[in-house]
Amino acid sequence: MDALLQVRNLTRRFQGLVAVHELNFSIAPGEILGLIGPNGAGKTTVVNMISGTLPASDGEILFEGKRINALPTFRRGRLGIARTFQIMKPFPGMSVVDNVAVGALFGMSREKSLARAREAARGWLEYVELQHRPGQRADELGGPDRKRLELAKALAMKPRLLLLDEVMAGLNAVEIDEVIGIVKKLRDSGITLLVIEHVMKAIRNLSDRLLVLHHGEMIAEGEPGAVLGDARVVEAYLGKRRH
Repeated sequence: MDALLQVRNLTRRFQGLVAVHELNFSIAPGEILGLIGPNGAGKTTVVNMISGTLPASDGEILFEGKRINALPTFRRGRLGIARTFQIMKPFPGMSVVDNVAVGALFGMSREKSLARAREAARGWLEYVELQHRPGQRADELGGPDRKRLELAKALAMKPRLLLLDEVMAGLNAVEIDEVIGIVKKLRDSGITLLVIEHVMKAIRNLSDRLLVLHHGEMIAEGEPGAVLGDARVVEAYLGKRRH
């Protein structure tokens, strides 16, 4: 099947530092690709370039075979690319439901009515099990609920490709299992996912394939069991940090 997303020789330089170097991979429709690596490996930089919050220095990003390097973030969102942020920053002073409604207003559906956007937002809050807090100020939520809000905001955009950046960081074992269940439901609904995660339980349970970055370069790619047993991966990552 043709790839939904392709990156070719994707590179990002920060002055003299090469954060990502000539990265190549693709994601098939309906697939979950896990992206792992030690801190500073370049994982979030990859998501930033795909989503448009950071321009690539070199290389190509193709969505459904079309080059999107020059498209601003909001145009990529309307094509069906959404993402969560590792550092959660809800819109301060706005309610939980209105934070999510923003995604409905600016995503693929481009909802014109605020009332209908709020209605859709309530549905997504229920999906991520945050329906009990619609009127609360978003910046008053605790860490786990902020994670759920971040996911609901992205889902309200009705993405075809969802980029998840450590949505399970800081959660306890029960909360991790709940988010794993939500992500599986998303894949079953037809959403394609790129998942950055340090929680090995989640990566093993969710990923169809794994891609491992180290110093901005891919050192392994393939079936999760084989990748996690690769000596290079163990030395660079798993031997230093286990979950």
